[in-house]
Amino acid sequence: MDMKRDAIEGPELRKAGLLERVFRLSEHGTTVRTEMLAGLTTFLTMAYIVFINPNILADAGMPKGSVFVATCLVAALGSLIMGLYANWPVALAPGMGLNAYFTYVVVLGMGYTWQAALGAVFISGAASCS
Repeated sequence: MDMKRDAIEGPELRKAGLLERVFRLSEHGTTVRTEMLAGLTTFLTMAYIVFINPNILADAGMPKGSVFVATCLVAALGSLIMGLYANWPVALAPGMGLNAYFTYVVVLGMGYTWQAALGAVFISGAASCS
C-alpha cells in the first residue's frame, strides 16, 4: 500500500473529518476506529498508575490525595502535549520504578525526608536540562 498515493490531499482534505485533518490518519495508514481502540487500550493500561502511585509515595509520607491529583494532571498534560503538539501517539505517566526507588531506597532505606529527596530529584532534573 503506497501511503503517498492513498493519502487524502487538496480539496478532499478540507472535506475530511477533524481527526483526519489534524492527524492525517490515512497518511499514516490508520483509521479513526483503530486510533480510538488504541487510545482506550492505552488508557486502561495506564489507569492503574493513578491508584498505585499515591500508595507508593504515601509510604514515603507524602499526602496521598495530593499525589493522586498530581499523578492525574501530569499524565494528562504529558499525554496531551505528545498527542496534540508533537502529533506522536505516545502516552506519558510517572515512572513506577523510580517512585518505588524514591520511596523504599532513598526515603525509607537511607532515612532522608521526602521533602529532601524531592529536592534532590528537582536539582538532578535541573542539572540534566542544562
